[in-house]
Amino acid sequence: MTFKILMTPKMEKFWIDLNKKNGKADILLRKKIGKALYLLSSNPLHPGLNSHEIEVLSHECGVRIFESYIENKTPSARRLFWMYGPNRQEITVIAVQPHPNDKNNAYKSIKLL
Repeated sequence: MTFKILMTPKMEKFWIDLNKKNGKADILLRKKIGKALYLLSSNPLHPGLNSHEIEVLSHECGVRIFESYIENKTPSARRLFWMYGPNRQEITVIAVQPHPNDKNNAYKSIKLL
């Protein structure tokens, strides 16, 4: 079972702009995001993604919002934020953001949609 990956307009712009850049860090980030998108499309619960619902964001947005790893064990490791839908077998990616460090207000800084 595979999922079609969709992106919000802001996420799509981010992805298109990233694909135009040729810096070493940009190329590495593009590869990491590409791998995460591939794993997400084939199995959103793939162990390497560590996908889990962020209940605070789900409550705030009114739909279930999930976070998956793009990076791990690196300062400000980036995370992919996504939701199921709008149709069956579709996932909409809504943001790529650094993992929040503030434990008290961890997800208040995440800019979705």
